[in-house]
Amino acid sequence: MTMPALPRLARRLAIIAGLLATAGCSDMQSSYFETVDPTLVKVTHQNHALRALPAPTERINLAVYDFPDLTGQYKERDVVQSLSRAVTQGGSAMLIKALQDAGERHWFAVLDRSGLQDLVRERQIITEMRRQYRGETDIDPSALKPLLHAGILLQGGIVGYDSNVQTGGAGARYLGIGADGEWQMDTVTVSLRAVSTDTGEVLASVMTQKSIASSAIRGSVFRYVMLDELLEMEAGMTANEPKQVAVQQAIEKAVYALVIEGAELGLWDFRDRTAGAQLIARYRAEKYGDSMPATARFVLPPQTRNAAHIAQTRPQTRQVAQAPIVRELTPAPQEQSVAPPPPAQSGGVLG
Repeated sequence: MTMPALPRLARRLAIIAGLLATAGCSDMQSSYFETVDPTLVKVTHQNHALRALPAPTERINLAVYDFPDLTGQYKERDVVQSLSRAVTQGGSAMLIKALQDAGERHWFAVLDRSGLQDLVRERQIITEMRRQYRGETDIDPSALKPLLHAGILLQGGIVGYDSNVQTGGAGARYLGIGADGEWQMDTVTVSLRAVSTDTGEVLASVMTQKSIASSAIRGSVFRYVMLDELLEMEAGMTANEPKQVAVQQAIEKAVYALVIEGAELGLWDFRDRTAGAQLIARYRAEKYGDSMPATARFVLPPQTRNAAHIAQTRPQTRQVAQAPIVRELTPAPQEQSVAPPPPAQSGGVLG
């Protein structure tokens, strides 16, 4: 190949590369900037394991008031700190969903107390309407039943978020042509505990964590193809694991661990004892690995007995007292009496 042919070849290669880059940008625009229809959240591996839990002997009433973000961290940017939170603020909604998914709704009857004020206000409206329009001084139990009670209260929250726990990268460049990649790892930590509403004792407590991965790859070309012609190209892609999904999986893992530790402590039982024993053995192997301490082989149960059982309020059978409804009637109009004619005077002439 002669020397004059080299600039022509480089020019042709630059034109072909530019056309390919333009086509790639058009494909990227068509695939990433079109309207995407909403979809259902897919069942993750951890959610599938939570749904596949063996059924209990009976359902347990649990109350959830809040599951807050206790990290207090904001999103970090390259220059300044953002006012947006680093993790989601919807922990209570995720916890309620995870409790319902446990064993395909066979494990827990969840009592949502996060909107308790709204619930009480609506019940007050019903009571007031029946008092005004039906004259009921005591509410009819068939119209407004008592609220369910929970023997166990779930507390906890998102207790930790550590950014840049692990970082790394690699790259190479030769004669203006190169590529590089970077990655970083964050960690979110969740704490969940079961508290007895009868005694206030902490019955069981678990803590889980989930790693959040982010990666980026880039490639670029920067070189002179001729004395006065410069070829410059670059491309890249980043992938960030959604933090919401990571928090959701950490909460689901915490519920999964709480179910197994509760069965281990005698708070509740599996209907299939054999499947439950196998599940507890696998959980211990995952928790301790090959270095299980001798004290972990015999777990001391909590002092509160039958913490999951609580007597529900049953309304008494009684006749609903109704206040008398007093209606004011408008008085009937009185007839006006006709005055009698004056008496005739003596000596007068009549007619």
